[in-house]
Amino acid sequence: MKISVACPSYKRPDGMLTLRYLPAIRVYVDEGEEDAYKKRNPKAVIIPCRSGIQGNVSRIRNHILREELKTNDAVCLMDDDLKGIFYWEDREEREMPTEMFPNFLEKYTRLAQEWGAFMWGVNLNQDKQVYREYTPFSTLSVVLGPFSVFLKGHGCEYDERITLKEDYDMCLQQLNKHRIVLRVNKFFYKAKQSEQKGGCAAYRNMDREKDQLRLLQKKWGSMIVKQDRNTRSHNLKAEKDGVLDYNPIIKVPIPGV
Repeated sequence: MKISVACPSYKRPDGMLTLRYLPAIRVYVDEGEEDAYKKRNPKAVIIPCRSGIQGNVSRIRNHILREELKTNDAVCLMDDDLKGIFYWEDREEREMPTEMFPNFLEKYTRLAQEWGAFMWGVNLNQDKQVYREYTPFSTLSVVLGPFSVFLKGHGCEYDERITLKEDYDMCLQQLNKHRIVLRVNKFFYKAKQSEQKGGCAAYRNMDREKDQLRLLQKKWGSMIVKQDRNTRSHNLKAEKDGVLDYNPIIKVPIPGV
């Protein structure tokens, strides 16, 4: 099975953490930034995109998927700020070594293929209690942008109107079309999201977060895309102070775990 690994990067020639973890990753950048990226990362595989593709994360993700799936059976699509893939074993947090990553990628891509899933990923939460020993795999849980694998024939595109919740929308599209998204619960990623300049941070703010959540709810319905107001990070004081977390809770009304 031929699987490529790629990531978009925008206005971050000095801040690509993923490149440190996976030096062979294929990095897609705006053609106007190609020289800067190559100068600061001379050993990296830098692929320029024509002007106008970057600046919209959904558009660049669609471009990468189309290009990479022309010649590959699957593509692992990552963010550029991924620190690594981790897991818990013997009550210790461990990082998956770079040299083990290809075997890990092929193993679960083949499993996804056998189960009829065209998209798979890993846990979003690094808390060791999140791994459920008796439910090592999920079929309805969300898989998000920092690490997601797409198989050829997945048949969906990122919605280019949705530029901050695009990964939730893609996951819902896959569940709607294929009735399954495979998530491997043992493994999780660490990413330096919202902590660097460039990328989505170039256009992310609270008003846009609210607008994007409303758009996602309008598209899928408030019974599927819900806002959690019960936890401390989602209480009314947080909303008043402008620090509310607008990441939605997804409840999909189909059979699965």
